[in-house]
Amino acid sequence: MSTSSARSGGFNRRLGSHPGDGRPARHASRPHQRIVNQHDAYTYSLRVAYLSYLLQPRARRLQHVPAPQQQPQRATTSMNDLMKDFSLVRDSKSTRFPHGFVAELQQRLTGVLMGKERRPEYNDAAVKRTFAVFYTAFTEQSFKKRMEKDRRVEDLVLIFFSSATKELQKGKAQTDDSWKFMVDRHVALFVRLISSTLRDHDWVRDRPDLTSRLATLENKLLMHDQDLAAGSTRAGGQGGSSVEVEVPRSYEVKDMPHVVTVARIFGLTNTQVQSDIDKNKGNWTEKAALADLKNYLNLLNLNSKRTLRKDDFDSDEAYEAWRKTEGPDLSQVMLAIMQSNPELAKSTPGGNLPNFNPSASTSLDKSRRTPGHSGDHSSYVIDQPIDLNGSGSGDGSADPAEDGELSFTFIPPDGRAYYRCTLAQALSHDMKDQELQASETNAESPAMKLLSKASTELLNEICVRWRVPPFSRAVLFLDVMREKYLDQQIDLDTLDSAFIFLKEPLSETKKSTPQAAMSPLFDRSMWTVADFALNGQILTSLHNALLRDLYDLMQNCYETKPPAIGPTMYVLESHIYDDPQYADSAEEKEQFSRQLSEGLRQKASQVYSDFLHKEIPNAQDEWEFFHVIQLGKSVVKIAQRIQKRYKKNPEVMGVNPLMILVEVVLPSYAEDARDIIERILQVAKRRNEDIPVQDGFELYGELVEIRRIHADALPNASFPFKVENLLADFVWRWISMTDSKVVGWVEEAIKQDKFIVRTEHLDQVPSDDERHSVSVIDVFRSFNQSIDQIVQLNWDNDFQYAKFMTALSKTVGAGISRYCDILEQKFSREMDRLTPEQEAAASATRQERWMQLAKDAWNNKDKIEPFQFFPESLVKLNNVEFATLQLDNLEKSVNVDACADVVQRNTPPVTQRQRKTTNFVFTIKIVEAEDLKACDMNGLSDPYVVLGDEYQKRLAKTRVIYSNLNPRWEETVDITTQGPLNIISTIWDWDTLGDHDCVGRTSIKLDPSHFSDYMPREYWLDLDTQGRLLLRVSMEGERDDIQFYFGRAFRTLKRTERDMTRTITDKLSAYINHCLSRATLRRILNKGITISSVSSYFSKAPRQVQPQGPTPADITNALRPLFQYFDDNFAIMKQTLTDAAMVKVMTRLWKEVLVIIEGLLVPPLSDKPSQQRPLNQQELDIVFKWLELLFAFFNAVDEETGESDGVPTDVLKSAKYHEIQALNFFYFEETNNLIRTSERMASATATRQQQQRNRLSAPGALQAGPSFGGAAGLLGLPSTRRSKSIMLSRNLGTMRKAKEEKRKEAQADPNDDMILRILRMRPEAANYLRDRSRQKERLAAAAAAEMIVRQSLTAGGGRMTGNLPRR
Repeated sequence: MSTSSARSGGFNRRLGSHPGDGRPARHASRPHQRIVNQHDAYTYSLRVAYLSYLLQPRARRLQHVPAPQQQPQRATTSMNDLMKDFSLVRDSKSTRFPHGFVAELQQRLTGVLMGKERRPEYNDAAVKRTFAVFYTAFTEQSFKKRMEKDRRVEDLVLIFFSSATKELQKGKAQTDDSWKFMVDRHVALFVRLISSTLRDHDWVRDRPDLTSRLATLENKLLMHDQDLAAGSTRAGGQGGSSVEVEVPRSYEVKDMPHVVTVARIFGLTNTQVQSDIDKNKGNWTEKAALADLKNYLNLLNLNSKRTLRKDDFDSDEAYEAWRKTEGPDLSQVMLAIMQSNPELAKSTPGGNLPNFNPSASTSLDKSRRTPGHSGDHSSYVIDQPIDLNGSGSGDGSADPAEDGELSFTFIPPDGRAYYRCTLAQALSHDMKDQELQASETNAESPAMKLLSKASTELLNEICVRWRVPPFSRAVLFLDVMREKYLDQQIDLDTLDSAFIFLKEPLSETKKSTPQAAMSPLFDRSMWTVADFALNGQILTSLHNALLRDLYDLMQNCYETKPPAIGPTMYVLESHIYDDPQYADSAEEKEQFSRQLSEGLRQKASQVYSDFLHKEIPNAQDEWEFFHVIQLGKSVVKIAQRIQKRYKKNPEVMGVNPLMILVEVVLPSYAEDARDIIERILQVAKRRNEDIPVQDGFELYGELVEIRRIHADALPNASFPFKVENLLADFVWRWISMTDSKVVGWVEEAIKQDKFIVRTEHLDQVPSDDERHSVSVIDVFRSFNQSIDQIVQLNWDNDFQYAKFMTALSKTVGAGISRYCDILEQKFSREMDRLTPEQEAAASATRQERWMQLAKDAWNNKDKIEPFQFFPESLVKLNNVEFATLQLDNLEKSVNVDACADVVQRNTPPVTQRQRKTTNFVFTIKIVEAEDLKACDMNGLSDPYVVLGDEYQKRLAKTRVIYSNLNPRWEETVDITTQGPLNIISTIWDWDTLGDHDCVGRTSIKLDPSHFSDYMPREYWLDLDTQGRLLLRVSMEGERDDIQFYFGRAFRTLKRTERDMTRTITDKLSAYINHCLSRATLRRILNKGITISSVSSYFSKAPRQVQPQGPTPADITNALRPLFQYFDDNFAIMKQTLTDAAMVKVMTRLWKEVLVIIEGLLVPPLSDKPSQQRPLNQQELDIVFKWLELLFAFFNAVDEETGESDGVPTDVLKSAKYHEIQALNFFYFEETNNLIRTSERMASATATRQQQQRNRLSAPGALQAGPSFGGAAGLLGLPSTRRSKSIMLSRNLGTMRKAKEEKRKEAQADPNDDMILRILRMRPEAANYLRDRSRQKERLAAAAAAEMIVRQSLTAGGGRMTGNLPRR
């Protein structure tokens, strides 16, 4: 016994008893099953079959009586004369037979020869013989082809005439002409067959002429004998008459259909059955059958146990209904017997018999003997009912059956039991029959393929003779099917067909009276108690069997191709649970669900065990991540397959196969995966081997998918282990490998780049998206792919993910820094190249150089050619701009702020003692220099600054400021160090020819311990020759922070962009200085002076000369060469630079213009008096007119639209622009007034700063203040100016915000710097400048001390922590 079978023993149901009124309860009764052997069932079935033979109407046949011999008349018409009608229209299409006619005629001829022709005249032997001779000639291929081609009827008729003549004259005397009449008749039959074929295929309408001529020919042929089927023409035309005679019974088995069926289903030969009939046919008579019915009727009236009684029914109404139908049935059966043998009516007393009319019997027999009758072969017909109340009431009368005095010939002792045995035998035989045909639907049973038609008719006859009610037949039928299903003799489809047979109403019933639709077969209230109880037992037994089958089927539900449970569930739900008699038991269902769940758990465990043995090797040293992945894929695959399989119906009998699978398999897999992974890592560590990173990523993806399924299926159960903690090392290894490769990626991308504009057509103007080269695209594609690799992992640990992104941001920053370094080096080499004139001058001798200078001076050569920028140089600037935009997009996609917030929330606060910063970022801003040594013949220098370390390694280089001893660079450089570093600053004089001259040198030590407060400081460093250099230094600790790394990358890009832009503008600044110079002012003012006016100074009587100022045209014309120079250079740049880069270059040029104009007006800020001469009113007006013209030029307003095509107005009107505009109000003020104004402004600024410090509690590093120049930085005291922190440059948004705040701050906080610069040109203000410088030093020291104290208090005491502000 299987496991499922053993467990299903708990599914059995018991029918309990119910106390009542003495009648057994219908839910409690068990039917008494009589044991019937096969031989007894066979004997009684044979009796019924033999009786059916006796009661069948006897067959009748026609017997021919020959007529007296007559002399036949000879035919007077020849065949040629008969065919004249066809010969006259030989070529007419209307008389030809249609296509396909030959084939149809051949089929009709075959039917005549095989006796299948419906008309009786073709059944004569002579006719068949004649047609056979013609068929031979007709089927010859040559003849058929000719017929199909010509399609002439006369050819067919003539050939048939010839064949009939040859056949019929055989054996006839020469003097005997009677056969000629037979030829005419046979030809007429052939013509009639042709006409019939045409009519059957509806060819008559298309050929009316052919049909008419055929009818005429037939009439001519039958002129001497009009009826081919008349009796006078039968039997070869012998004449005479036919009479009907009764065929005597043969009493042979072959003539007994039901007997043959009995022999077949019981497996006996006809000889054996014939022997049994011969032995008992004297007892098995119609009289004995009638006696059985009379005795049965008496027992019914006596309420005998041999018949159904009131006690056998659940209600009196049911008993009366059965009794009401039983009377007419008995009347029909008894009347049928008497109709079959009318002598029984004469010899049998009529007390219990229905009235019999012999004449009616005669008419009935005639109707039965109608030829071709194919109706019901039942042995009885409906007639008047018998009166069941005519013979005793049964009250108090003795029951002869109980005393053994009464026995039946045809009715067995227990009709239900004998019927069940016979039914089982019939089903067993017929279901083995491969040629089984469905029985016909009739009033007793519907059509079904379970029993043959013969078996069904036999069983119906048995039920009639044994008085088995219809509802008993149905229940017994279902009981037999149950037994066979339990014995596995039938399948589930056959069982379903049996239920459908019992449920579907009959077609005849639907068409009959309404009372028939409520027959006892469908109204269970009319059933007997035994049948009702048996039906309940059948449902219970089938329910248990189906549950066992369902259990066995569900044990295979995890297989790849499991057996379908649909048929089993359909039978359970449609035929068991939907049955009103079935009593549903929740406890039983729950028990089955528990056992099924337990079985599925064991099966799921076995399935996982099979996966484990299949995918995981036995040797632990052979384990790899691949094996864990394959095991996971197997688990996921089976889970997905089960989910799809049970998508519409997730539960089966309250059990969810998918949930059981995941509850068993997923935790087991997770625990095994953890152990296997740990073992693999241990083995790899012992062997000092690295597991491929990609294997770790694939394993993580598989584990994440399984964890997702685990979470969806088991929301209340946590995954057994943290996948991220186990596999995080693979991500760090991948990040480390990426970090080691990123510089190589950048260098290779630059190596492959030609730095050309990416346009498809050379004559096409490229768009801004096409003006950067492929290297920056390749670099950022690499960055995005690296980040996507981590993103696609869907790492489920926010803190670890944020740390990964932090590390990758550092890698990205390193790649960007390297990209900018290489680009800047290439850009510098390209921009520092010599022009052809400079190359020629470099190769010339000293004398040739002096001669060229003299020639240029004599020719007054003012025309300067525009700088020929290389397109690849400008493309590099576009690349930096594009990289900035891509980095901003990358920052948004990474969600830098969220990552930083996650890291901050999951990291404990770090105190000053715990923080151990190893890398420090010093930001050095090279501001300006004063009083430099003159190195050129014109008394000026072209200075630039080079920063290097103590090992003579160049760290940074500024641009060149031409013809200036007080240059202002305002350039910034970042230097990263791990400890103290000595920086050597060297100022060089740039020379076009020869070596560059050293202007001066100084040094500064960058010690992180001196900048522990992270405050910016300003240093005035004295040069070793003369003059001094101003440096602004700030420090930030390099932090492992994603915002820091992105900020540093942005600042690197912006600084590179700014340096490139400055390099471009420096190529133009020399000519700007030449055009916007004091020499140009003098030329404009001295334009009207001539030789005569000069000689007048030496004459004895000088004339009064009226000075004339320059006209507006003169002032504008002075700038025309500069504007032309700008246009020429802008035209070159516009071909390559993007619009945004072009605006940046123009903005930088505008700043250069403002610095040059500022230098014309006032000297730089310092505490020492200046030798610069102030401008007079005319010169000042010219300078401000230049500023107005240059503003309009750079703004480039379109006259038609009024829109600016150049630098935006808000950018042009910068703080420097407003400071220069303010000079016009103070430039010619008296010195004392300027000093008083300066004191008021200084006092207001100090008060405002003190109020701001008192109001805000933020660290002092965030407070805004003025820039103190001069001696304020001699001691390196901290400056209150806001430092450009990396954290404020972490994306374009923060950079724009910082720039906007700086602009607003400059406009909101005016200072006295411009006044102090004006006072430098007033010798009488020297003392005030010195005192003002000392005041600034004291204010700066006090502010620094206050900031240190506040910072210390904010950190919680002790030394200041120097935390950078975080967003």
